[in-house]
Amino acid sequence: MELNAYSKDQLVALEQSLTQRYDDFKKAGLNLDLTRGKPAADQLDLSNAMENALNGNFRAADGTDVRNYGGLEGLPEMRAFGAQLLGVKPSETLAAGNSSLTLMYQYVQFCLLFGAQGADSAWKNEGNIKFLCPVPGYDRHFTICEALGIEMLNVPMTATGPDMDQVESMLKNDKQIKGMWCVPKYSNPSGEIYSDETVDRMAQLGKIAGANFRIMWDNAYTVHDLIDNPPQLANLMDACRKHGTEDSVCITGSTSKITMAGAGVAFVGLSETNLKHFCAWLSSMTIGPDKINQLRHARFISTYEDLLSHMKKHAALIKPKFDLVQKHLSEGLTGKGMGNWTVPQGGYFISFDTLNGLAKEVIKLTNEMGVKLTPAGSTFPYKKDPNDCNIRIAPTFPNVSEIDKAMPVFICAVELASVRQRLKSL
Repeated sequence: MELNAYSKDQLVALEQSLTQRYDDFKKAGLNLDLTRGKPAADQLDLSNAMENALNGNFRAADGTDVRNYGGLEGLPEMRAFGAQLLGVKPSETLAAGNSSLTLMYQYVQFCLLFGAQGADSAWKNEGNIKFLCPVPGYDRHFTICEALGIEMLNVPMTATGPDMDQVESMLKNDKQIKGMWCVPKYSNPSGEIYSDETVDRMAQLGKIAGANFRIMWDNAYTVHDLIDNPPQLANLMDACRKHGTEDSVCITGSTSKITMAGAGVAFVGLSETNLKHFCAWLSSMTIGPDKINQLRHARFISTYEDLLSHMKKHAALIKPKFDLVQKHLSEGLTGKGMGNWTVPQGGYFISFDTLNGLAKEVIKLTNEMGVKLTPAGSTFPYKKDPNDCNIRIAPTFPNVSEIDKAMPVFICAVELASVRQRLKSL
């Protein structure tokens, strides 16, 4: 029954019933966590064999002794692996340490302070620099901008990616917009896959924007499918080559949710010109990455087919968790007019929108009942959700039993907050 169809007396009775459920959950002493998109231990166990992948052989395919210094751009076999993962050429790929977030921060800092193609190209020369941020989006992207003093401008997401009409209009009218964040496949948190048209329009932004504009293309979930025969993301760098805008993109990814989250290999894909400048800057702070870890990965996942087979094992572990969240949401809230949610085909999150003005209250109530959620506003720059409605649900880390206990708590919070809001409006 739709919330708006209840009489006031019915709402009062429903509020009393939900409050009793809320009190019962509080007394149950739950301590569950749905806050971060981390792999669970059984996912990490899939890569335990990597520990013995070297077996005393520390020579890479080209004869490099990986125990020693050098190799700033990474092992050739891992550059080739990363190139296939990112959709670029090996000569455009850097294989680095375990964190693509670190590479993103370093590249934005490099562009801001030192210039992507020399000092004259530094963003700091142009005053107040801005980034476009599709929302809801990834909180750590926003943290990078805040840390570096870059102003953030919201752009709404659509079913096919960012609202490209708005993106193009903003870039044409404000040349101090120097970058844009993107999670193009299974967007964090809402799960969209950018359409072919969106990718092609993204590739043309370098012609519209001011000088030294960069698309920060964080393709974190490129092989993190939950279904067979998933939709494919168009290749951004190929589109850029067609439009002559290769210098306008920075593509990142990693094996962090493929092998071991704390010991993966991160990659950045840049035009050869951009990569040359970036590596020259990196050489002032490092002699080279952890090549032993890179060689472990190259031996453990030696072909792209090996990678896809490995990712099917991940999907087999986490899809039941996503399905269980969807089951609870569908059975608990369908037809009640108290919110809506995404049904992603991959990635690590489910995005839930409450009625306007209720995300903070729902998260507060859920926390009081013993279930932690990502703080309200986290999916927006400056933690300011203008409608106070978006909540990110992360099902991967808890086990199935924990999800089965947590979701009724969440649904109770949504219902209780919605009923109380409706009563106040009468």
